[in-house]
Amino acid sequence: MTTTLKRISTSTALTLSAGFAAEVLGYRAFHQLVRQDVEALLGGVKVAEPTIVTAEMLDGLPVPVRRYLTYSGVMGKPIPRTVHLRQAGRMQLNPAQPWVRLAAEEHYSIDPPGFVWDGTAYLGPIPIARARDRYLGGHGGMLVKVASLVSVADATGPETDQAAMMRYLNEMMWFPAAFLGANISFEAVDESSARVTLADRDQTATATMFFDEVGRLTDFVAPRYRLIDGQAELAPWSTPITSYRDFEGLRLPSAGKALYKLEDGDLEYIEVTVTELRYDTHLPAEPSGAATEVKAA
Repeated sequence: MTTTLKRISTSTALTLSAGFAAEVLGYRAFHQLVRQDVEALLGGVKVAEPTIVTAEMLDGLPVPVRRYLTYSGVMGKPIPRTVHLRQAGRMQLNPAQPWVRLAAEEHYSIDPPGFVWDGTAYLGPIPIARARDRYLGGHGGMLVKVASLVSVADATGPETDQAAMMRYLNEMMWFPAAFLGANISFEAVDESSARVTLADRDQTATATMFFDEVGRLTDFVAPRYRLIDGQAELAPWSTPITSYRDFEGLRLPSAGKALYKLEDGDLEYIEVTVTELRYDTHLPAEPSGAATEVKAA
């Protein structure tokens, strides 16, 4: 009896050890994947003297867009080349599952446009899933793994490209001076909204931005693909903003959520608060192509 229990105990210990080792290796592999993406993103940044925003650069923009950029405080400030931020919040991995805590880190490049987002979902103190979303070289890619081991989503293709490009356009709210770039165009709608289009390579993404009377961006609405049982479905997407705070001398959105407007009601799936935001802290050492080693969570 004692011998049998010892064998069971030894077997259990070996199984747990093997499982722990596999999870550690899986975490390291995921970490390295994100690191490589961040290096590729930042290594391609076009480093030049920053462009300072002037009042003349706002001429010809729709009235609510001018009001928005003025409120944000971009006048006299440089257009950033890179952006790094951290987020805290919660998300729902599946509509049938409970909300879980989220911690994330994200890097952006402005020229060329791109981002790498690295998020970890927690159930209590335990990390249960890791996700990497990206837009690099005109292509998107969403990878989600449970415990950094088992892939539950690994999306690429034209629909993923569109979704990632739309996400980038939306998140330009955290570096609004970039809305003055040559790859952005606006179309007037009314006193409180305007359509914005981002062009990158041979594709475009168009959304409607909504503003209040002060100049704050309040919502961003656009058609965006989402994954349903591995299939891409186009649906109205909205990202209401719930608060603002000062970052880098600018007044920027600090909290908000994202949801899809479906026939049977709104499907809200994430709420985030920006806890840290910095410009131009991760510039490559040399122009165009010099990869920089960057720590990614």
